[in-house]
Amino acid sequence: MYTPQSGDFKLVTDRNIALDENFSSQGYWKGVAVHFFRNKFAVTGLILVSLIILFAVFAPIVSNYAYDQIVSVTDTSGKEIIAKSLEPQFGDGSAQNFFADRTFIFGTDDMGRDLWTRTWHGARVSLIIAFVAIFIDMLIGTSYGLISGYFGGFVDHVLQRFIEIAGSIPTLVIISILAIFMEKGIGLVIASLLITEWIPMSKIARAECLKLKEREYVLASRTLGAGSFHIIFKQILPNTIGPIITQVMFSIPVAIFTEAFLSFVGVGIVLPQCSIGSLIEAGFNNITILPYQILPPICVLAILMLGFNLIGDGLREALAPKIEDM
Repeated sequence: MYTPQSGDFKLVTDRNIALDENFSSQGYWKGVAVHFFRNKFAVTGLILVSLIILFAVFAPIVSNYAYDQIVSVTDTSGKEIIAKSLEPQFGDGSAQNFFADRTFIFGTDDMGRDLWTRTWHGARVSLIIAFVAIFIDMLIGTSYGLISGYFGGFVDHVLQRFIEIAGSIPTLVIISILAIFMEKGIGLVIASLLITEWIPMSKIARAECLKLKEREYVLASRTLGAGSFHIIFKQILPNTIGPIITQVMFSIPVAIFTEAFLSFVGVGIVLPQCSIGSLIEAGFNNITILPYQILPPICVLAILMLGFNLIGDGLREALAPKIEDM
């Protein structure tokens, strides 16, 4: 029989030698962030949108001109000369014309206003309208869908029939009716978005609620006497945040495009206020003789649409990663 000796075993002093960091525990949202930032297209979209937002916030502040300011100078005879329809230029200090020493990165419009300032101010207005409208739509649509899916039966039947009726009305008809009773401007655009954009979110919230309301933790809360609205907004809602956030990211570019369309057809933003859509409309009117005027707002709109859609795709994959991506 073998007798153990003192040298048969060795004490391991470095306790980290067997630590496997690849399988260390991480939270749900940390995992979502890791998957999101691994997606190059999603990160590209986030960078594009962030740059547009930064320019929309700070460019009008540091600009030498206000968005509604008509740039003009007075000549030696006291006559006022307006900087109408100047092409993009960088002031070189020469005296070839009255505005040779001025810088107009995007040029000026046919009223003599700086297009650089108006483009970024218009982007700010469009983003504010989209964010406000989609945030309210998220609150309305999510609450509506969760209540409909949780109670089911007659309540769900009535609420879903109302959605079918509301969704069957063409958007242009709704906008035309609103234009009769409301003044043109930001209020009309936001009202149009509030009436039409909450329905997709309510359908997603209802589908998630139907899937979650029979889970064990919901049944346990119901058994312990928790109220219906406590279960809906405290237990079911937190588990539906992922799909709702993804839908919000896809709804924001739709709202921006809708605002641009309404302003383009003349029922949106009223001059001298501006938005992406009103700038595109003004540039379209002069596209044959002053094509440079339509390029900045179209490029900003395209970048915003592309960026938000890339972010939405990235979030959708990050919130529900595939097995091969784990």
